[in-house]
Amino acid sequence: MNFPQLFNFLAHLQIYNDRNWFNENKHEYEEARTTFETFINALILPLSQLDPSIGTVTADECIFRIYRDIRFSPDKTPYKKHMSAFIANGGRRTRFAGYYIHLQPDKSFLAGGIYAPDPATLESIRNTIYHNPDEIRRILDDKKFRKLFPNLTHEDKLKNPPKGYPKYFKEIELLKNKHFVTHHVLDNDFFLKENVVEQLMEIFKVQYPLNEFLNRAVK
Repeated sequence: MNFPQLFNFLAHLQIYNDRNWFNENKHEYEEARTTFETFINALILPLSQLDPSIGTVTADECIFRIYRDIRFSPDKTPYKKHMSAFIANGGRRTRFAGYYIHLQPDKSFLAGGIYAPDPATLESIRNTIYHNPDEIRRILDDKKFRKLFPNLTHEDKLKNPPKGYPKYFKEIELLKNKHFVTHHVLDNDFFLKENVVEQLMEIFKVQYPLNEFLNRAVK
């Protein structure tokens, strides 16, 4: 997989983010896209073996478009500065927990879990945490988990306990979350390793127990 070409294309895209440049270099984008698609396909099989809930999904269903929706954005640059995919049951449009891969020069990372669940799904997750506080705490306090994912995102976190839950509940801070998402930074050199898929799988194996817990709640 030609990651150097992919990162080189994205580095230039950050500088020349306009349609004329993109169209003149469409072949570079197509080569980078092919590399990324091959990469995601190589991840899907071992991930679906680790996490059977993924089922049968294709790279095309998982990969996000590089084209930005600029209709309501003050930023009118037409293209994203990264390539990304969400591997889960149903691909990028799913409501289930999954595994996110984000490739961007000097800003690559992995993430996992559920971002912005709908109100019914969020309530189901909170209810499952409420009835299984020791289980979720064992997952989050696991040494390997804490080393790779020190904190869940606090984005949009409530200041007060959600309605219907006692404020003295021992995991009330978790119930204030609106997203249940991990984050692990990767440097550019990570993708130069010959066994990059195997290395990623070692990280996702640590992520899996949280996803399994969240998907149980969703179901």
